[in-house]
Amino acid sequence: MEGLIALLATLYLAAAIYLLLSRHVVRMLLGIALLGNGVNLILFVSGRLTRSVPPVMVGAEEVLRADAANPLPQALILTAIVISFSFFAFLLVLAYRAYQDLGTDDTAEMRLAEPDLPEPPRGY
Repeated sequence: MEGLIALLATLYLAAAIYLLLSRHVVRMLLGIALLGNGVNLILFVSGRLTRSVPPVMVGAEEVLRADAANPLPQALILTAIVISFSFFAFLLVLAYRAYQDLGTDDTAEMRLAEPDLPEPPRGY
């Protein structure tokens, strides 16, 4: 099962990199969302996927059993979900305001908003 989730995380990260390299802001935002989900899946797999023993200490136990799932990655994922959602909401509002002001979501056309800047080099 870990292999399947790791493969899914790899696909998420590959799609995220592809979308982040796009010129359109909406695609970049979707790439950021996929990147966050891919990283969350990697954290999830690192905590072992097991249903046999929950990560709960009962009675006088001082340490978790060896076959128990690690609760730390689960807590990190919950925190990362909240942070990534708020970050995505902020970027969505920022992109909407840029679209309202400039009338486009293409980053090459947004360059017109930068006054009197030289063109970037086209080659080496």
